[in-house]
Amino acid sequence: MTKIIAIANQKGGVGKTTTAINLAASLAAFEYKTLVVDADPQANSTSGLGIDPAEVQNSIYECMVDEAKPGETILETEINYLHLMPSHIDLVGAEIEMVNISNREERMRAALGQVQADYDFIIIDCSPSLGLITINALTAAHSVIIPVQCEYFALEGLGKLLNTIKIIQSRLNPELEIEGILLTMYDVRLRLSNQVVEDVQTHFKNMVFDTLIPRNIKLSEAPSFGIPAIAHDAESKGALSYLNLAKEILTKNGLGEKAAV
Repeated sequence: MTKIIAIANQKGGVGKTTTAINLAASLAAFEYKTLVVDADPQANSTSGLGIDPAEVQNSIYECMVDEAKPGETILETEINYLHLMPSHIDLVGAEIEMVNISNREERMRAALGQVQADYDFIIIDCSPSLGLITINALTAAHSVIIPVQCEYFALEGLGKLLNTIKIIQSRLNPELEIEGILLTMYDVRLRLSNQVVEDVQTHFKNMVFDTLIPRNIKLSEAPSFGIPAIAHDAESKGALSYLNLAKEILTKNGLGEKAAV
């Protein structure tokens, strides 16, 4: 069965795209067929996987607004088992264009339903907002990963996101679960980082992933080469941490590692 996971937080700069790209690449490294859906008009997941957004002909936008066939939008990446449904800047206008469309919150679910059977995992990179596109992503998803950076104001806005998730669970997607809260940009040397980890683990307990994503130069560099960290430097702390996160998710979902990495 396919697992659809949205990566969401309305705060910007918390590591959503980094997580989408590198978690998806790690799942692909374990030979799970994985699709990244770039649901952010900034199209950073698209460029981060080596596709120029300016050259994208069909994207998630066409699937949601024009009901284009999703299979015709999907692109292969340089990573085996990893495909991309790209984004481009037109997605900015989708929320306005969809205002009068019936079942507008369910357009992404309908689109992904047409290709879902082809993949083990679908990872949706959400935009830093709680607008209609993100609501579509949460309506389409089985679960959500919430990245939280280990910095001051880390928990700011988290209550609002959790409230949005509750509303979607009650009205649009009763099956939606929280896959976990992922602590990102962790720096073991900083007292603040360690304090945030302690606070989040105390407050949210079992909802927090064991894996911590460190601040890591290879994670920052990789998107400029259009590849995930695992393809840039497989031995880097950043790449290894996302492999560990993938293992944690596979274990949580009762799945083994198909291939040793």
